[in-house]
Amino acid sequence: MTAPSTPAQLAVDGTAPATGPQPLRAATLRLTVVPTPQPPLDPQPVLRLVVPGAAIPRAPHRPGPRPRPEDPPAGFPPGFEPTWSGRADLPDPQIAGRRLLTLTLEALAGRRPLTQVQPLTALGVYAALSSGRRPRWCAGGTAPVLLGPVHVCEPVDGVAEVTAVARRAGRAHAVAARLEGIDGRWRCTALQIG
Repeated sequence: MTAPSTPAQLAVDGTAPATGPQPLRAATLRLTVVPTPQPPLDPQPVLRLVVPGAAIPRAPHRPGPRPRPEDPPAGFPPGFEPTWSGRADLPDPQIAGRRLLTLTLEALAGRRPLTQVQPLTALGVYAALSSGRRPRWCAGGTAPVLLGPVHVCEPVDGVAEVTAVARRAGRAHAVAARLEGIDGRWRCTALQIG
């Protein structure tokens, strides 16, 4: 006797070909929970009343993934690529953040050369700073730029986000930077000047 070639020819117990209608078997279902990296979408948006002058609630910040130490950055010869540093190997981020923001604002105001900022920033940030475009409030005027208290948030090991308020000629402007620990020191990889 030859084996049946299709599943429809098999009997329910798998021993002989079926001759009549097949009884239905109950399928076994299994629930698998998969964690999502972002909060679930709200199917019905909630309308919120915005009162002028009241604080607007923000969604929690979810930082992007940091490259693993095993992943070497592209563009470097083998053995010369930068290494990611953990928080234990880095100096105080508040001091480094204050220094970076002060040097950057003074360089944009024309009070010091922009090349002094280069060792503290990534190539893309330095290229954006040296493109010649400066915020109008930084470039114009002779009033000094005053930097307020620097606030630090460390979302991931080896990453610090610093924010401060810069004041010049009676106006306030927000300044924020993302610092990443590279080769045992903080390096600015993103900069936002309001």
